[in-house]
Amino acid sequence: MTTEPGFIDLLRVIATDPAARGLDDDAAVLTIGKQALVLTKDMLVEGVHFLPDDPPADIAWKLVAVNASDLAAKGATPLACLTGHSLSRDAGWDAAFAGGLKAALDHHGLALIGGDTVSVPEGQARVLSLTAIGLPSVPVPPSRGGALAGDGLFVTGTIGDGWAGLGLLQAGKAEPASLVQAYRRPQARLADGPLLAQVAHAMMDVSDGLLIDAARMARASRLAVRIDLAQVPRSPDFAATIGSDQAAALAAATGGDDYQLLFAADAEAHLPVPATRIGGFHASDGDGGEGVTLSWNGMPVETPEKLGWLHG
Repeated sequence: MTTEPGFIDLLRVIATDPAARGLDDDAAVLTIGKQALVLTKDMLVEGVHFLPDDPPADIAWKLVAVNASDLAAKGATPLACLTGHSLSRDAGWDAAFAGGLKAALDHHGLALIGGDTVSVPEGQARVLSLTAIGLPSVPVPPSRGGALAGDGLFVTGTIGDGWAGLGLLQAGKAEPASLVQAYRRPQARLADGPLLAQVAHAMMDVSDGLLIDAARMARASRLAVRIDLAQVPRSPDFAATIGSDQAAALAAATGGDDYQLLFAADAEAHLPVPATRIGGFHASDGDGGEGVTLSWNGMPVETPEKLGWLHG
């Protein structure tokens, strides 16, 4: 079976335009004359990214929010989008989804300007997509690959709530509601992105897991990264439900579905928004720069084989 990294490697030989950023980033940056546009596309698959019994309006919200989060990670302001929808045999479901889509687009400031619909065989999982377009707030939107040796690694908000919310739903539970809400209706950091883009050397959103996304940033920057799991911010509801020990912190850091902003900046930088320093970057011993080293309050922690979610 083709893995996600393997397929992206196949596409790299095709995606040679500078706008593609080598397919190493969350979004493309296309310059037309003097105007730059940030473009991103995310897909949601039933049974992979959302549960079959999740409310349609919540699924629509998540579809918009995960794309808006990619725009935020480039410091971009949402502008417009195109949607792709696999038609359901349940007209009520489609109507509820469309109503939720309108509410989500209005909230995130995205104008729907087109898209495509398809029918799928009965019983096949729903597949939904959105292509979002944004306007950058800085001349060169931050990429994943700009971290410098000596930079601190920072993250906004808290980590692990979305993963915990999914676990609750899979266990037939709905409380704490804040964790379920974090899974079903993630909040894109659209206000924070443009401010952080002014000081961040590299930035991306946390979607597949804090550790795997930090590894991607380090690899793109040709550096290695150290992370102190004890510093990974977790919410009170996460601590009360999952725990506050090292194992709980590791679960939060590999769970995914956070949609917080992960960024590299000068370790002593004055940050324009609240964020937590969880580690730092340093030169790699090799030439790949993709090592992740973990600790817990300064004591070494074995790096797990699985750093986060990976398709394939």
